[in-house]
Order: sequence, then structure tokens, then C-alpha cells
Amino acid sequence: MNAPTTAGSMAEISPELFDKLKGQLRGPLLKAGDPGYEDSRTVWNGMIQRKPAMVARCLGVSDVVTGVRFAREHGLTLCVKGGGHNIAGLAVSDGGLMLDMGLMRGVWVDPNEKMARAQAGCLLGDVDRETQLHGLAATLGFVSNTGIAGLTTGGGFGYLSRKYGWTSDTVTEMEVVTADGKIVRASERENADLFWGLRGGGGNFGIVTRFDYRLDTLGPEIIGGAIAWRDERAAEILELQREIMADAPPELAIVSALRKAPPAPWLAKEVHGQGIVLIVICYSGPMAEGERWAARFKSLGGAVGDVLQRRTYVSQQSLLDATQPKGRRYYWKSEYLPALSTELFAKGMQHARAISSPHSAVLFFPMGGALTQLPVDHSAVGNRDAQWVINIAASWDKPEDDAAQIEWARAAWRDARPFSTGGTYINFLTEEENGDRIQSAYGANLQRLVEIKRRWDPDNVFRTNKNIKP
Repeated sequence: MNAPTTAGSMAEISPELFDKLKGQLRGPLLKAGDPGYEDSRTVWNGMIQRKPAMVARCLGVSDVVTGVRFAREHGLTLCVKGGGHNIAGLAVSDGGLMLDMGLMRGVWVDPNEKMARAQAGCLLGDVDRETQLHGLAATLGFVSNTGIAGLTTGGGFGYLSRKYGWTSDTVTEMEVVTADGKIVRASERENADLFWGLRGGGGNFGIVTRFDYRLDTLGPEIIGGAIAWRDERAAEILELQREIMADAPPELAIVSALRKAPPAPWLAKEVHGQGIVLIVICYSGPMAEGERWAARFKSLGGAVGDVLQRRTYVSQQSLLDATQPKGRRYYWKSEYLPALSTELFAKGMQHARAISSPHSAVLFFPMGGALTQLPVDHSAVGNRDAQWVINIAASWDKPEDDAAQIEWARAAWRDARPFSTGGTYINFLTEEENGDRIQSAYGANLQRLVEIKRRWDPDNVFRTNKNIKP
């Protein structure tokens, strides 16, 4: 086999080569102009508009193996799409072969063992719905349309993470297709180095086709939802978030956002388009205790929208979906934080008031709890000292606004960097952020990741990612 050396343009993929691969696959193989090609090759971030020469819609592991071997044999760039929700859009590249895992969305739950087995094309919502049938939940992210594969291999955190840790901490085994087209298992007992690297190191070492997750008892109801106030209350609300989270139980997660009010039916019409501060709360412990935490915010008065209530955990998991539609243009900058401060809040409010897009926001995500309780070298995810994440999320509709919106995000980020731990979350990095930013994401774990890359993918077959070079 030959290592891929070129991107592989449309012209380089002959009809004979296309037909040869098509005959080896169970699932469909698509090229530009075929029904389904555009949907497969597009990802969540509308700024990413690349076109693979061929898209293999994998129906099973055999199609993944076939795709890897074919790409190597013919020197094609290989890219892999799970949910396609990553901000960097690295699931797709120009030319070459894309493996689209979107048809592999099976979820099997063992309620007695409290385990779920999920295929790599699953979205978070697929796993949430199947596990909640049994009163169980996996520790996943904040938006139900996110793919489990990218989330998990990049670390993954969400409403339950302060109680149960990183998503990658809850994985017990993975099925992996390696760079030479073999199928292996990765766990603490088998191929432990690969297992270590895949829990935070992204898609650098292989294509995970199946994840086994440890589940925890939850729901079906939690205390969750959102409350919003006019932005003149921002300092007060952010300070209360900081005060509460300083000694909150691990069952409580409070996310705050500074943005313009969208035309959502739960927000008063008179604030639509105006600046607001909102908090999103999830309390996953006893309901009565959750009601008391909710009352801390409800008692403040003056809210311009309030949907904080008893609700199903599944509805909580999809609460933010409407703010993240596929096809909008996105650009993020983020930093891990050791703490929140009045000075940082002032910077955040300053830049939030300069937002010109109706979709952009400055967000503060809580970390801590179980996320920090394991040693930094427990897995590749690293940065286990962080207590918060600031995410400066620029989002807009028109290409002609790209320069202004990107500069807004960069300016806000420059003012946030002095408050950083020096670390950053790999899943929040944009395509342009490589080099020292990858070092910031992995820290002391990076050299070990390089060694694992040398063993499992010395030819860098898996390189359309936040690449760790062998």
C-alpha cells in the first residue's frame, strides 16, 4: 500500500476508479451531481465549502475498512465525517475520498450493565433517546445534533460532566479501523496506548466505528431550562453564577451567555434584537433540591423570558439546538480559565455590546467537579485543571460579513487570553488554529500522542484533523 500523497482532484478520479470502489462497498458511493452528494459533503459550519471527489456512505465496518484500504492503495486523501458538527469543518476536504458515517446510527442499551453501544454515525440525540427509555444517560455535550465520534475523541463535556467527567472518561471500549485497514479493539486491557490516545486525541490514530459508554441513572425529568434578563443586569447575573458555582454540587451546571435576544417565542417581543444576558441551567439531582437552585434565579425578578422548569432530560439536551442551525457561518475562539473574575466579565460585556450579528454570543461554561479529579495524564484530553471555558462564538449569515465577524471574535479573544490557564479545548479550535494552539490543547500529553501516532499511523493517513504529526 502507498501512503496518500495528493489531495486527489475531481479530474484524477476516473470513471473506472469510481466504479471499482463502488463495486466493493455495501453502501452508496456518490460523486458531484448525484442525489445526496451535496447533503453528505456539507457540514454544520457554512463557511466550509469543500468537495470530495467521492463520498462513501458507509453501511458498516466493512465499508470503512474498504475505504481506508482503497484510499491508501490509490494515494487518495481520506476524510471522515461523523456528525459533521465540528467548528473546524475538518470532516471534509477537497478531492479524495470522504467516508460518511451518517448511516451507521445504531444504539444498543444494556440496562442491567448500564452500558450503551453506539455506532460512529450517531448524534447525541440518538444516544439520549435510547438510553432515556431505561432511565439512563450518557455523559454527552450540549447540542443534540452533534456527532458522538468527534465529541468523544476530542474529550467532550456537557451538563452532566461536573458529576461524571469528560465524555471520553466514560468510554469503556472502542472498535477501531486502523491506518492499515485492520479492525482492533481499544480498551484499558487491549491496545491500551491507542485507547489512551483516542480519548482526547481526536481522529489522529484510527477511525472509531463503535463506542461503548458507561451510563448513569437519570431522569426522565430534571430541573432545566433558561432565564433571560436585559443586558444591564449582566454584571449581577454573571456574579451570581460565579458565586453559586464556587461551591455548587456536581449535579448543577449553569451556562451563561451574552448576546442579542433572538425572536424566540419564550422571550418578550420588546427585547428581540436587544442585548440580553441568559443562563441555561441543568440540575440532575433530587427534584426538590433542583427547585431550590432554580428559585435563586427566579427570585431576582425582572426576567424577560423564563423556561426554567421541570422538563425531560431529552428536551434539555436539545434546548440549544435552534441556536446552532446547519449552514450558518461560524467562527469560534476559546480559552480554559482558572476562575471567573469581575475584570473578565467587564471585557465580555464590552465585546457583547459590540456584537453586530443577531446570532453571536460570549459564553461561559462551567468545568470543575469530576472533570478535574483524575490526573492530567489519565487520558489525552489533558487540561484537567480548568474550572471554566470562555467561548467567543461568532455566527452570521452572509459571506460578505466574514471579515468583520471574525475580527469581532478575535478582538474579544485577545482580551480574554490574559485570564486563561494557557490551555484550550481541542473541539473548539477553528481550522486555522494549529501549532502552538494544539500544544495548548494537549500540554504535557502531546509528546506521548506523537509516539502513539508513530506506532499506529506513521504515514499520517489520518491527517484531515487537528493533526498530530508522526
